[in-house]
Amino acid sequence: MNDLPLERTSSAAYGKTSRQQRSGRSFAVFVIVWIVLISAGAAGAKWYTDQLQRKISADLERQTAAQISAMQKDYEGRIAKLESSYKDDLAKLESKVDALNELLTFAKDNADSKTDNSNKLYTQLNEVKKQLNELKKNMDVLK
Repeated sequence: MNDLPLERTSSAAYGKTSRQQRSGRSFAVFVIVWIVLISAGAAGAKWYTDQLQRKISADLERQTAAQISAMQKDYEGRIAKLESSYKDDLAKLESKVDALNELLTFAKDNADSKTDNSNKLYTQLNEVKKQLNELKKNMDVLK
């Protein structure tokens, strides 16, 4: 009879250690699975944010390039318009200078030495030449 309780105690002790070992192993497996899941989630989140960042950067770069191109075309159009405007103004002024030169030559040929008309024409001619020079300087600045 004495053997019987001993067997029970030893088998009960064996069963407890086996259960403790199994529960310890299952807890370790549970912790490892959670660590793997958390790591996989963190890696997936990092990968997704990197993909999203690349996509946003590419979109932003494309939009910026389109805006820069549009601004450059607008700027070039404005410069061309200003240049043509200055060229037209210069052509008009040159035609006025030529007309004044012809008028001055005609007046000089027809006037005597005491007339004041030639002085007025010279004064007008000098003013027109000054305006022409100013327009040329403005044109050079724009180029």
